[in-house]
Amino acid sequence: MTLLEKLRLRCRGLGRIVLYTSLLLPGAARAGAYEEYFQAIRMDNVYFLKQLMQRGMGPNLIEPKRGYTGLMLAIREDSMKAFDVLVNAPDVNLEAQATNGDTPLMLASFYGNAPVVKLLLAREVEVNRPGWTALHYAAINGSSEIVKLLLDASAYVDCESPDDKMTPVMLAAMRGRVAAVEVLRDNGADLSLKNKDGLTAMDLAKRYGQDGVIDVLAQPPRQ
Repeated sequence: MTLLEKLRLRCRGLGRIVLYTSLLLPGAARAGAYEEYFQAIRMDNVYFLKQLMQRGMGPNLIEPKRGYTGLMLAIREDSMKAFDVLVNAPDVNLEAQATNGDTPLMLASFYGNAPVVKLLLAREVEVNRPGWTALHYAAINGSSEIVKLLLDASAYVDCESPDDKMTPVMLAAMRGRVAAVEVLRDNGADLSLKNKDGLTAMDLAKRYGQDGVIDVLAQPPRQ
């Protein structure tokens, strides 16, 4: 083992000792505990996360950068072990909103995490809301599976974004998300709708050279 490798191992071990020692200090409000809580989520370290939660740090703490709760951060960081701990906490808020209005369901849809979407829908979280929605985000991601899950949960297929009046099928079309466009088309998306610039989904597909989408939009919906 080289000297550099030894130093790295030593620093890593010291970091663990510092974090573990800090957990033994009384009171959840002690300096650093707040940062450790979110760091444990980022690292998907459920051992330290559970230790902090047992000392009073609940699942709905909000980090200042984006206004995410721990659950939302776990989704963003794909920390699924931490997510499992947080989503099963007795008082977790599944409808929490970040500073920009994003919810756990919206984040899971944006990052294409179908298992989390399924779980949240099974917990009957709100699918439709004013402004940006989970279906918008699923269309951007292009996951036809998540698009279908949301539609089956009564997501409004022609919801419009707040400023530019973009519908999910428009967003999917301009990004070349062929499978998502197909699902939206087959589930009643109104292809004649126009955004604030007067462009339809077909117009956007042509503007961005999305030939696969153009082919799908030119076909009638499948019954």
